[in-house]
Amino acid sequence: QVQLVESGGGLVQPGGSLRLSCAASGSIFSIYAMGWYRQAPGKQRELVAAITNGGSTNYADSVKGRFTISRGNAKNTVYLQMNSLKPEDTAVYYCNAVTPLNMNYWGEGTLVTVSS
Repeated sequence: QVQLVESGGGLVQPGGSLRLSCAASGSIFSIYAMGWYRQAPGKQRELVAAITNGGSTNYADSVKGRFTISRGNAKNTVYLQMNSLKPEDTAVYYCNAVTPLNMNYWGEGTLVTVSS
């Protein structure tokens, strides 16, 4: 089992920045990749960014050039640096970890609100 705890959400003005953090515990040796998803009111959950143990990254087109995903040195943390935030980035952001057998683990989510 893997437990994920997110932090760093909050209220920010358009154009501002936030950094989300996710700490994994438990069977972290089983993790192949970690990432961030988000779900806005009335919409489906969508991939924001992901990173593998080897450092390969994948971003949603809507956040390319604005968001950066990274892993901590201990590989049990993942960060999402969000710059130039827009109101449409408002959502609950969920941390995700996946194993080589495609078992997915989820955090409880952290709310990001972009509003003036």
